[in-house]
Amino acid sequence: MPALEAATKAPAVKLPTVKGGTFELAEALKRGPVALAFFKVSCPVCQMTFPYLERLFKANGSGLLLVGVSQDPKPDTEAFMKEYGVTFPIALEDTARYAVSNAYGLTNVPTIFLVAQDGTIELSSVGWSKQDIEALNARMAKAAGKPVQPAFKPGEDVPEFKAG
Repeated sequence: MPALEAATKAPAVKLPTVKGGTFELAEALKRGPVALAFFKVSCPVCQMTFPYLERLFKANGSGLLLVGVSQDPKPDTEAFMKEYGVTFPIALEDTARYAVSNAYGLTNVPTIFLVAQDGTIELSSVGWSKQDIEALNARMAKAAGKPVQPAFKPGEDVPEFKAG
């Protein structure tokens, strides 16, 4: 089964977080849209993607919640966060069952879903897509009431697409 597509109702998510709390999608959607970014710490494309997601998070912070969903144990996830400078919230998938990843139809990581406040998936992006990162950046800026800043710096060699 491929990853869920846009216009699909997002499955429920309730996972522990790295910081010790719980992330619940239904609760988060009460405050605004949510972007879920699934990853594995050993994935080279995830390692490339997450610093860009951190950049978007720092530029657009409020209005749209960005949450990473790690498919690895907490210690490995914490090391990844430190190495790649990730400060946005990270939830921890159950690595025995991968129930949430399976509900979202994941076949590859990174996979990013932008979930509208009504619970409908607006964006479904598998692997690295420069176009999808730019779309997410624009949506995050709009939700924060900020002007859109470029997602990429001049001179950065950013690929258009990389499979996860």
